[in-house]
Amino acid sequence: MPQVQTAYPTAILNDGREMPQLGFGTNDIDNEKAEEIVKEAIARGYRLVDTASMYGNEEGVGKGVGTRHDIFLTTKIWNDRQGHAEAKTAFRESLAKMGRDEVDLLLIHWPCPGKDLYVDTWKALIELRDDGRVKSIGVSNFMPEHIDRLIAETGVTPAVNQIQVHPMWQQRKVREYNRDKGIVTQSWSPLGSGQLMNHPVLKEIAAELDVPVASVILRWHLQHGLSPIPKTATPERMSDNLDAMTVVLNRDNMARIDALDHPQGMLGPDPMTFGDDA
Repeated sequence: MPQVQTAYPTAILNDGREMPQLGFGTNDIDNEKAEEIVKEAIARGYRLVDTASMYGNEEGVGKGVGTRHDIFLTTKIWNDRQGHAEAKTAFRESLAKMGRDEVDLLLIHWPCPGKDLYVDTWKALIELRDDGRVKSIGVSNFMPEHIDRLIAETGVTPAVNQIQVHPMWQQRKVREYNRDKGIVTQSWSPLGSGQLMNHPVLKEIAAELDVPVASVILRWHLQHGLSPIPKTATPERMSDNLDAMTVVLNRDNMARIDALDHPQGMLGPDPMTFGDDA
């Protein structure tokens, strides 16, 4: 089984900070269970925890992280809280729920271009960063044209763009754009919402390497310089996901996974229209 022991991988953000490259997602985890699950994830070795106001679990996640400041904590501004003043109010509410004075990363959850509020929201995030309540700021589900406008109107480039990426929806053009702008691409639903666990190509590679399929998929993300944030409430799968840090995929492995990209592989909403009516 080709593996290599490595230190916890990090991504260098364009604001000079380091972010753990492999994180723990909390979407669909109930607030009542979030504290226990997040504590378990941290105990098993995770160093980045991702939540959002829309998930309804910021309180539980905050309790799970506790007073630790060596855990990189992310939250997000939801669609109905966009706008300069509203975003600041929403962020204060998130801090209160999490029991924190600051967070490591704050994202705009979706661009909602029909609302035409994402630039005003971005200006609020810049001010929150400058005030010290947020260490780094970024976006989620933004396409290049949205980011171009942010940069043109504020001069500030997001540190992170969290988008849906998995082997059957690779978003190469957006990833290339992010890379050219020095933006770290963070992958949500990196395992394809679990739908890729039985894919024959991925199962074959996993069998060849004698590792779980999830480890293979997440290693593919890491070797492409992506920052995956898989979600699971199962302790054993938490460890399987972390094992991606010790797996090595060769060129052939990577090429076989790269070939799985599919024009209809998108599982989530369309960023060009989602949230416009919310």
